[in-house]
Amino acid sequence: MEVIAIIVFVVVIGLIISEKVNSAAAALAGAMALVVTGVMSAHRALSYIDFNTIGLLVGMMVLVAIIRQSGLFEYVAIKAAKMVHGDPWKIMIAFILLTAVLSGILDNVTTVLLVGPMTIAIAKMLEINPVPFLMTQILASNVGGTATLIGDPPNIMIGSAANLSFVDFLKNTGLAVALVIVFMIVMMRFVYKKEIEVEGLDTSKIMNLDPDKSITDKPLLIKGVVVIVLVILGFIFHDQIGMETSVIALTAAAVMLIIGGVNVDNAIQDVEWTTIAFFMALFVVVGGLTETGVIKQVAAVIIERTAGHPVMMMLILLWASALLSSFLNNIPFIATLIPLVLALKADGMDAEPLWWAISLGACLGGNGTMIGASANVVLSDISTKHGYPITFKSYLRVGMPFMLGSVLISMVFLLVKYAI
Repeated sequence: MEVIAIIVFVVVIGLIISEKVNSAAAALAGAMALVVTGVMSAHRALSYIDFNTIGLLVGMMVLVAIIRQSGLFEYVAIKAAKMVHGDPWKIMIAFILLTAVLSGILDNVTTVLLVGPMTIAIAKMLEINPVPFLMTQILASNVGGTATLIGDPPNIMIGSAANLSFVDFLKNTGLAVALVIVFMIVMMRFVYKKEIEVEGLDTSKIMNLDPDKSITDKPLLIKGVVVIVLVILGFIFHDQIGMETSVIALTAAAVMLIIGGVNVDNAIQDVEWTTIAFFMALFVVVGGLTETGVIKQVAAVIIERTAGHPVMMMLILLWASALLSSFLNNIPFIATLIPLVLALKADGMDAEPLWWAISLGACLGGNGTMIGASANVVLSDISTKHGYPITFKSYLRVGMPFMLGSVLISMVFLLVKYAI
């Protein structure tokens, strides 16, 4: 069963990379292969689907689809572009910082759903390719989510298990993230130099636009802004109020469907259902590795090979978490590592550097490939549907080098903090 689970996973990833088969179709076929071959029952397969993530995706997609009809995104896009006089490079920096900050407060998917449409609108006004801007936003969303306790699911899990506070994360992963963002801005300046420095760029269209005219439904805009603020507060305090983020998102979507005065069918149709199907199936495929004990064995080998060497263990956990999280859902892997780290702590080892290692590795590792994190898949699909395809290969050319660089910076940060 272990062999079957590994083969299915490798084949599914191979089909996705080849781009000869639709990603959702490949993942669904893999999920069904695990059930048909008896690796797991249909009931067990469903248990591996993270319905909190799925509910969060659906809720925020519906919410954004409704609010988009008010003209809010176009308004913000025009305002932002005019503030920097239509300079593509300054626009890119502004959106990198905005995306990173929002991802530290919201979840990554919500952030890219809000920022992505603005970016596409700006690019169309400037008549330039939005892909470089969207790519940097994908990367920035995962980097920003690494900085805080609530920015990424692995951090929430680690914070709960290790009793780490919001401030603890800011002082550790937050500092590392600040360094990574500086690296990102410098790297993207070189990677997208030709796309950004467009000769004869006509910015007059943007400078002559009146952002107020983009508002097509002011009552809907006001309702939408109020709901978004409440959603943000809900995400920040979801633990205190005892409510899952998916419940908050779906509740907000339901409220806007009722009070928004929009066509409900159109709003629901705007949900990226192909993306939702892909995630559900991919959860099952990765679940096959968990069900058969493959992920647990990998974690056990890491711990065994580094026992008695805290610094070496810290570095191996950092890189293993990063590389595996580029292809796997990092949640089951982190869920497996947490009890092992707790056991080492009980044996007298200082576990603090290990917590930061797996947090930085798992969160930053999501930038490695297009399937490494939810935000990657969602914004890539949105870009493709607008006529600007981001393929697995094109993503890999930028995402993987940046991921390796960001993890290298994190490694230096950890070594300076705990080994020197």
